[in-house]
Amino acid sequence: MKNLFDADSAAEIRERIARLTPDCERQWGAMTVAQMLAHCSASMEMAAGVNNPPRSLIGRIVGRMAKKSMLGDAPVRRNMPTDNSLRIQGDKDFAAEQRRLIDWVDRFSAGGPALCTKHPHCFLGPMTPQEWAVLSYKHLDHHLKQFGV
Repeated sequence: MKNLFDADSAAEIRERIARLTPDCERQWGAMTVAQMLAHCSASMEMAAGVNNPPRSLIGRIVGRMAKKSMLGDAPVRRNMPTDNSLRIQGDKDFAAEQRRLIDWVDRFSAGGPALCTKHPHCFLGPMTPQEWAVLSYKHLDHHLKQFGV
């Protein structure tokens, strides 16, 4: 399964991020392309332990079952709910957010397991570094498809 610790998978994601333009139209959802980039960077920051939102009650109840689904072979479903800490409001600078996300992909890929947080995911619960790498790839892939790349 593809993950961001794999150099080829990380390069593929970087290339797709670089193909985005401010004019890319979303296929679903409500975020602009710049908001999506900021959202994805915030998610990468969570994987690296920069921000550690608390576990949600619903995540404590169904997170373990959802984790199996999220880390499986099926793509991430459209219009999945997101934690409030990852909701992006207002206008964002596209070029700055694009650079920020590429930097996070590079940092995460180069940092490997040592860069991953030991804090549980806010919904899915405890995660191994390999699980963070798979989830991060799948999350980025999901949102890049949302904008046609």
